[in-house]
Amino acid sequence: MRIRAIVLLLSIAAVVSADPAATTYQPGLPPILKDVGIDQKLNDQVPLDLTFRDEHGQTVTLGKYFGSKPVVLALVYYQCPMLCNMVLNGMLRSFRALSFDIGGQYEVVTVSFDPQERPVLARAKQASYIDKYKRPGAVNSWHFLTGDQPEIDKLAKAVGFRYKWDAERKQFAHASGIMVLTPSGRLARYFYGIEYSPNALRLAIVEASNGQIGSPVDAVLLYCFHYDANTGKYTLLISNVVKLLAIVTAVGLFGLIGIFLWRERHPKPVENPC
Repeated sequence: MRIRAIVLLLSIAAVVSADPAATTYQPGLPPILKDVGIDQKLNDQVPLDLTFRDEHGQTVTLGKYFGSKPVVLALVYYQCPMLCNMVLNGMLRSFRALSFDIGGQYEVVTVSFDPQERPVLARAKQASYIDKYKRPGAVNSWHFLTGDQPEIDKLAKAVGFRYKWDAERKQFAHASGIMVLTPSGRLARYFYGIEYSPNALRLAIVEASNGQIGSPVDAVLLYCFHYDANTGKYTLLISNVVKLLAIVTAVGLFGLIGIFLWRERHPKPVENPC
């Protein structure tokens, strides 16, 4: 029950910190949550020269996974008793619902913020989620990294991810959420909680790619929906919807007028009844 209560409070903390004006500690929450949350740092550059270890224990720079595709980034730790698995499971559900493929249109980078964890844990976690994802090519594009404290601290600070070690419960107190970054490593979008709308995630990936992927329908949706930094969600932009409907209506009217004018100028020949 105590763990469930902590999970609930951490979820609340993540939602509260979605508002840039409300990232300060809220009275009434456990003191351990004072320094826990996610602060949006939209358009900030993530340092791509940071070094981590991949699933096979090879030293890699973060920049290895950037350059050509948007990146979905998650900070978790692999031995987390509950919340991190809920984040990863939420990611998996969204990825499976997307028509986009990991490795095709985007990359996924999962980084452990526990410096005690080793590549063997990362490799086991990767194998588990790649098996559940069940699409070819993902094993080379959904990465699970571990690292040392200085590099972890720099990455966490860069993306606004604040967490703390809970000595009493011997686990990390942290918020839940994921980020979408541009191919060049700039923070484009944040998603909070443990459930991530596939439609919103698709829009974020299309937007982060600078329009290089997606369909004409995605372009229309991006015009009609607006990313709300306070909630980390896409909301319907009524003004743009009205404009779009006005354009469609005008095109339809001009089309009808054109048809009528053409018929007037090209009347059907009258058939001779004889």
